[in-house]
Amino acid sequence: MGANTRILVINPGSTSTKIAIFQQEKVIFLKTIKHPLDMLGKFSRITDQFEYRKEIVYEELKNADVPLETIDAVIGRGGLVKPIGSGVYRVNEAMKKDLLECRRGEHASNLGGLIAADIAEMLSSTEAFIADPVVVDELDPLARYSGHPAFERNSVFHALNQKAIARSHANSIMKKYEDLNLIVVHLGGGITVGAHRKGRVIDVNQGLDGDGPFSPERSGTLPSGALLKGAFSGKYSYEEMSAMILGKGGMMAYLGTNDAYLAEREAKDGDDKCREVLEAMAYQVAKEIGAMSTVLKGEVDAILITGGIANSKWFCNLIIERVYRIAPVHLYPGEDEMGALAENALLALNGDIEIKEYR
Repeated sequence: MGANTRILVINPGSTSTKIAIFQQEKVIFLKTIKHPLDMLGKFSRITDQFEYRKEIVYEELKNADVPLETIDAVIGRGGLVKPIGSGVYRVNEAMKKDLLECRRGEHASNLGGLIAADIAEMLSSTEAFIADPVVVDELDPLARYSGHPAFERNSVFHALNQKAIARSHANSIMKKYEDLNLIVVHLGGGITVGAHRKGRVIDVNQGLDGDGPFSPERSGTLPSGALLKGAFSGKYSYEEMSAMILGKGGMMAYLGTNDAYLAEREAKDGDDKCREVLEAMAYQVAKEIGAMSTVLKGEVDAILITGGIANSKWFCNLIIERVYRIAPVHLYPGEDEMGALAENALLALNGDIEIKEYR
């Protein structure tokens, strides 16, 4: 492709949709569209929001005065499709069917590929892609064992940001991602810790509604016996138990807030409960890092900490003091999902990485 290659990026979240246009690596348009909760409440399923969100995206692009015919590719945030390997995938009919039917769960990111495909079809000569969705699955066979064949461990994590940060770190030290062993920690509303061995995430905690450290709004690993008793106690419905695990767990359950910045401020102002909960969360993250170091047999080139909470040096230091002897620790605060998606699309268009077919 030429020096003026333009990529349209679409990243739907639970209450917003981010859109951006990149010319090569440079952002020339960026917009976060906020969706009123009363409007979203009119839709019984997330995929029912497709037409509503799509029309708003078209309207914003029209207002931006960026001709759609100048777009070379459209890439959306990957949703809950089948478990697939890392990489860039063409949005085909099989993928659209799975995104619409939500067989593996409903999530706003399912709309990313669908809106991207709609725009690409309208432009006719433009292709639609997704890249590194949360269901990227590169687990080693041993990592799939849970302890009972009815409950296999699966891979759901911040694949897009973890992979992007890992590649960025490798570039910064003039090495290839595929030549390094890394532990990558994403600190956000959910927390995932991945063991990256030579370009593959061979083990990672299931950060959506599964195991690992508790986070601002997720419970992570819970004592199985106590969880079972709670489920059959008659006190809680299925929906209430689900909310305890995802949405109202973790910091939210302990402190009544999912705002890590607010909790840290309260801790520094002398709130002992806030301090202890944050220290416990850091403790569990450090423990997961230690576990992943054994997965890599102690051969760890670096520990990379990223995500929104990585902006807090105070919290990160609680982790670092426990793990710095394992490997050098590097902080990459925040996340750049839009840039990561654009980079993947550009690499695909330039032929630097394979465009994969979803089946």
